[in-house]
Amino acid sequence: MIPSAFTAPGRFYRGNLHTHSNRSDGALDPAEVCRRYKAEGYDFIALTDHFVGIYDYPLVDTTAFRDEGFTTIFGAELHSGAMENGELWHILAVGLPLDFARSHSPAFVPVDGQESGPELAQRARDAGAFVAVAHPQWSGMSLVDARSIEAAHAVEIYNHGCAMGCDRADGAFYADLLLSEGRDLTVIATDDAHFTEPDHFGGWVMVKAEENDPEALLTALKRGDFYSSQGPELRQIEVTEKAVTVACSAVATVIVQGHGSAALAVHGESLTRAEVPLMRFHRSPWIRVTVMDRAGKRAWSNPMPNPDFKG
Repeated sequence: MIPSAFTAPGRFYRGNLHTHSNRSDGALDPAEVCRRYKAEGYDFIALTDHFVGIYDYPLVDTTAFRDEGFTTIFGAELHSGAMENGELWHILAVGLPLDFARSHSPAFVPVDGQESGPELAQRARDAGAFVAVAHPQWSGMSLVDARSIEAAHAVEIYNHGCAMGCDRADGAFYADLLLSEGRDLTVIATDDAHFTEPDHFGGWVMVKAEENDPEALLTALKRGDFYSSQGPELRQIEVTEKAVTVACSAVATVIVQGHGSAALAVHGESLTRAEVPLMRFHRSPWIRVTVMDRAGKRAWSNPMPNPDFKG
């Protein structure tokens, strides 16, 4: 079995799905944000400003910043209702229509009469968005909270802004537990860029699509035809009942992870191909791959079914 990200027609396009401008709490105007990402070699971004009343519920039309080699997807970071810790939900929605109905979210604190976070996430998905649980570690999210967002397509496995600003970048804990409960989820790496600190160009998705077009990219995201990275490239993954074979750019470590403590790594110098046996994964219905280079930069596959799962 080869994941569809490596067999689907087209090519990989590099994009950031979590970006802020001065339409909310970012430092730069939308045109400059897009210019910087294009100059850095990105193929697309989603501008996802905070959809709250103090910023007049911005859902920014970025059509004017598209050109032959660079495109944008409309989106927002949505907020409504309280998590178990009493703080407001943060939900990433990429691919929203520009007329998406406002939530009752006057500021960054929960108020009476709001729809819940799960309700808002479902409304975004019903409107056509690719929905992700944003920075769960930064948010102090409980597992009960994470379970409640049934509309989510994905979890942020890495948030670069949270890495640089508070060392709370990780979403793997939440994603892995939800996967073990049977949830169908993918994982994304993002910047959450505000350009107020070194929070940009640190985590992205590589989306396999036939063209660099918002609808084609959004369709591929929903299918899971992508991987996430801080630098390393995943070039192919093949899964049999005995092993996972990974082809990639030069890395120092190739890891397969699964349910519970199931994990196995292969280490070396400038590995571009590695075979990881599945001997420890009989009780894991899912597996995923992480590669890490000598600088500690990672790339993450999306979860895959384990053909050696024995139940």
